[in-house]
Order: sequence, then C-alpha cells, then structure tokens
Amino acid sequence: MLENKPNIKNQTNLSLKTRDIVAAYTLLRIVVGINYFNHGATRIFNIPGFIDSMVSTMQGSWIPEFLVRVNAALVPPVELIVGILITIGLFTRSALIACFILMAVLMYGITIIQNWDGASGQLAYNIVLFILLAGLSFNRISVDAWLKNKRDRSD
Repeated sequence: MLENKPNIKNQTNLSLKTRDIVAAYTLLRIVVGINYFNHGATRIFNIPGFIDSMVSTMQGSWIPEFLVRVNAALVPPVELIVGILITIGLFTRSALIACFILMAVLMYGITIIQNWDGASGQLAYNIVLFILLAGLSFNRISVDAWLKNKRDRSD
C-alpha cells in the first residue's frame, strides 16, 4: 500500500520572522528617507535653478507657468522635510502620505508631457511608498516607536 506522504526534499520552509521583517522595513524606510532627503538637499540651495528647469521641462504642457513655478518651489523643501522624517521614523505615516501626495502631483506633471519612462520610475517610488505605508506596523525601530514606548511606560 502506498502512503501519501509529502516529499520532504521538495518542500520549502518559508517562514518570515517578525524581527527580520522589522529589520528589512527599517532599512527600506531609511534608504527611502535618504533618497528623498538628498533630492531635497541638493535642490534646496538652488530653488530658482530647479524652478527654471521645471518650467523648461513643462513648457510644452497646458499647465500655466505660474502653477509650475509654485509647485516647483515646494518640491525641494517637501522632499527635504519628509526625507528627514522618514529616515528617522518620526511622524512616519504622515510623512509617507505627504510623499504620496507629492508623487501624485509629480506623476500628473510627468504624464501631461508624456514622459512615460519618467512615469515608470515614479511608479516604482509609489510601490515602495505603498509597502512602507502598508507595513507601518513593522516600524518598530524608529522615533515614533520610541515615543510610543515612552508614553506607554509613563501611563
């Protein structure tokens, strides 16, 4: 009589350990934060140049120049601020949502001018932002977690 036993040699033991997910989440959050921070830091001291570059890029679109200028002026400080917050894990949820809003504005602009390669790159950013926001319960090595633990201990 043949027995129905699983072939142990062909089985994969896939088990995700919470500590590994927390480590991976933390490292991904830090890398994304550094990326946004450096985008903002490299542009913050030359906002007029960045604005002119964006106006030039958007010249063929129907968006009025003054709107391009206003949005372009806001991009570097937003990138810098959310980059710092995400890197250290402070107000992480709000910073990630702010990044999503920034990316929505940038995605709108880049698709208006039909820069599909640029839009693909921005989609990758949005997937990573989704992972970070959806996995917020793993944000255990952060200023947010430290503050929560401090509050919990004082209660």
